[in-house]
Amino acid sequence: MNIFGIGTDIVSVNRIKNSLKNKNFISRIFNEKEILKCKRIKNSSNCYAKRFAAKEAFSKALGTGISNGINFNEIVILNKRSGKPYISIIGQTKKILDKKFKRKSKISLSLSDEEKYAVAFVTISI
Repeated sequence: MNIFGIGTDIVSVNRIKNSLKNKNFISRIFNEKEILKCKRIKNSSNCYAKRFAAKEAFSKALGTGISNGINFNEIVILNKRSGKPYISIIGQTKKILDKKFKRKSKISLSLSDEEKYAVAFVTISI
């Protein structure tokens, strides 16, 4: 496999915390599974911030940004039982991804957060 693209993003946890007061922001950006997970976590703002950073990093790795049919809430950031994060693509965004990559692609994700910031790094290999 060859690396198609890489993306990274850093976000202020406080900025996301303030944005979470807007219910439209939550439903426009996050999938129901992400919302349920973050609601169960003590530092829910950090949980949301990491997922927001991951969505941005993914769009950068893809080379499109969030446009042309790529939707934030169709880029779903989940965790395996081990805790390892991964990206699941659904809906129209998945159709765009499948069209862009005629063969199988692999998305790798790393997340981290500190008190004030959350960061994500994504690679897409084909």
